[in-house]
Amino acid sequence: MAVGAYKDNKLIGLAGCSADCDTMWQIGVDVLPEERKQGIATAITSKLAIEILNRNKVPFYCCAWSNVKSARNAIKSGFRPAWVEMTIKTKDFIEKLNK
Repeated sequence: MAVGAYKDNKLIGLAGCSADCDTMWQIGVDVLPEERKQGIATAITSKLAIEILNRNKVPFYCCAWSNVKSARNAIKSGFRPAWVEMTIKTKDFIEKLNK
C-alpha cells in the first residue's frame, strides 16, 4: 500500500509500507529533491499511517538517528522513538581496523 503526492500530474513524493510481520507495517518515504521542505513527506507519511491503522495494523517508521531529516519527519508525522538499535564490536575488531 502507498500514498502518493502529485504536482501537475507528476508523482513528487511517495510513502509506502511493507508488512514486516502479521501485525506491523513499516513505512518508507521519499520526495523529489526539488520538492522537499514543503511538508510533503509529513503529509503522506501521516496519511499512510492512518490507512495502516484503519486496517488494524501497527504502523512503524525506522531510520538511523544520523538521518536527521528522516527522524524529524517521523516525529512530525506523529511517531515517537520506541527503541534504539546498537552495534557492538569487540576490542580485537576495533584494533584490527586501526592497523
